[in-house]
Amino acid sequence: MPFCTKCGANVLDNAAFCPSCGTPQVAASANAAATAAAAVPAQSQMSENVAGLLCYVLGWITGLIFYFVDKRPFVRFHATQSIVTFGGLHLISIVIAWIFGISFFTGGFAVFSFGLALDRIVDLVALVLWIVLMVKAHQHERFRVPIAADLAEKFFGKS
Repeated sequence: MPFCTKCGANVLDNAAFCPSCGTPQVAASANAAATAAAAVPAQSQMSENVAGLLCYVLGWITGLIFYFVDKRPFVRFHATQSIVTFGGLHLISIVIAWIFGISFFTGGFAVFSFGLALDRIVDLVALVLWIVLMVKAHQHERFRVPIAADLAEKFFGKS
């Protein structure tokens, strides 16, 4: 049985105050604080706009991560749009490199350089979209990329 730190009287285990002198008891208040902390549900430490921004940081990879980790509608919208937008641009870049890489052997340097220029245009579009989408997500806006947002809703459902 614990004792009061001021007067030395016996105090019950769950008593908040000493019955003799009325001094608050540290153990009881610490126990009450731990009980109150356990009763509060755990909340996400990250705000929606920061999570939405992070969906775009590494393109479709972080979009995929946030799609499975965060279930908030705003974040899922940006995660699905990131997957479709940057996944699609990545696939387009691979196809261009494959087609025009093979054409280097059959069509010569002129066809290869046209493919290289086309690939750089895709990279430039990806860079501009990457910056715009991160800024819009941080401003807590649902900016929709015209084709990609519709495809994201079709593949992943309405977020």
